[in-house]
Amino acid sequence: MFPFFSYIHRPFSIFLLLLLLFPPPLPATDIPFSAAGEVIDFNPNNTWHTFMRFLDAGKGSRPDGMADLKRYFRRFGYLPIPPENLNFTDAFDDEFEQALFAYQKNLGLSETGKLDFNTMSVIVSPRCGVGDFTDGGGGEHGLKTTRRFAFFYGQPRWVQSAPMMLTYAFSPTYVIDYVGMPEIRAAFARAFERWSAAIPVNFTEAEEYSTADIRIGWYSGDHGDGEAFDGRLGVLAHAFSPENGRFHLDAAERWAVDFDEEKSKAAIDLESVATHEIGHVLGLAHSSVKEAIMYPSLSPRTKKLELRMDDVEGIQSLYGSNPNFRYDSRLESDLSSGRGIVSERSEGLMWSVMAMAVVAWIVNNFTRISN
Repeated sequence: MFPFFSYIHRPFSIFLLLLLLFPPPLPATDIPFSAAGEVIDFNPNNTWHTFMRFLDAGKGSRPDGMADLKRYFRRFGYLPIPPENLNFTDAFDDEFEQALFAYQKNLGLSETGKLDFNTMSVIVSPRCGVGDFTDGGGGEHGLKTTRRFAFFYGQPRWVQSAPMMLTYAFSPTYVIDYVGMPEIRAAFARAFERWSAAIPVNFTEAEEYSTADIRIGWYSGDHGDGEAFDGRLGVLAHAFSPENGRFHLDAAERWAVDFDEEKSKAAIDLESVATHEIGHVLGLAHSSVKEAIMYPSLSPRTKKLELRMDDVEGIQSLYGSNPNFRYDSRLESDLSSGRGIVSERSEGLMWSVMAMAVVAWIVNNFTRISN
C-alpha cells in the first residue's frame, strides 16, 4: 500500500506516517493552507523550499543535492567561488562546516556547526538579497562585525553639507500595478521618516527619477545589476551601499501595504522591506540581532517596522544623532534572545515547510515508482 517506504529508513517512514495522520497545528498567519487543506496562493522559491531535507545533517555526511545549499551560502558570502572548471560537491566537508559556523554567528544562531532546526528556519525564510559579507569569504576584508550591527567594507556613507537632504524617486517604468501609488508613496515616506528621526538626514521625493539620489523600482529575474531575483519568497529586495542609490524590489513577490485588504498568504509587507533596504542605502549591512530592522529575513504576512537600538546605534555611528532624537527604552533589542530560541510561531512555520517538503518527496517518489 505504501511502496515508497522501501526507499527510506524505517524510523523516517514511521515519522512520515505519523505526520500525515496527525499533522501539527499551524498558525493561520503564516501557513499557506485553507481549512479544507488545499494550498492557497503560495509559490515558494523551489530551491530554498527543498533545503528542509538537509535538516540535522552534519559534518561527514553527503546528502544528495547539498551542492545547491552551498550555492546559497556562496550567494550570501559564506563560501568562495569554486576553482575554475570545478563545481560544488554534495559533501558536508570542513569548508562548509566553517561557513555554517560563520552563518550561525552572523545570524544570531547557536553555533552548532550542524543544520539544526533553528538554522534551517532562517535558511528557508525569505530574505534580503544583500550578502552578509562583501568579499565572499567573511575574512578580515569582510563586513566589520565587532558590534552586532555591521557596515559595508570601508564604511561608505553619503557625504553632503549639513543639513543633509537626500532625494528619492520611483521608476516610471518598473512598477507594480495592484497597489496604488499613493499607498506606496505613503509607505516609503514613513520608512524614510524612521531613519530621519534618528540621524540628521532628511529625505524628500523628487519628480525626476534619473537625477534622484535614491532610485526605487520593481524588477524581475536578471535585471542587469548582477543580482538576479529568483521568484516568490526567495530574495525579496536588495539595495546598494552609498552613494550608489539603487533600490530594487522583486516584482514576483506579492507586495502589501494593508494585510486586511491583501489576503494572500505569501504577501510581503512593503513598508517593512522598505525600512530595511533604506538602511542599506545609508550604509548599514546586516545585523545579528533578530529583532533589529537590519536582520536579513522577514516572514510572509509579518510587519517589522520600528528601529531597535541596534539599528539606531549603527546608523548614528555613521551620521551622528538627530538633535531631536530622544532615547526610548522601547528601542532596546532583546540581545539575549538572538541565540538558540525558536518561537511557537516560527515552529509552526517550520512544521508547515516540513509538511510541504514531505508531500513533495512523496509525489516525487510515487512518480519514480510509476515510471
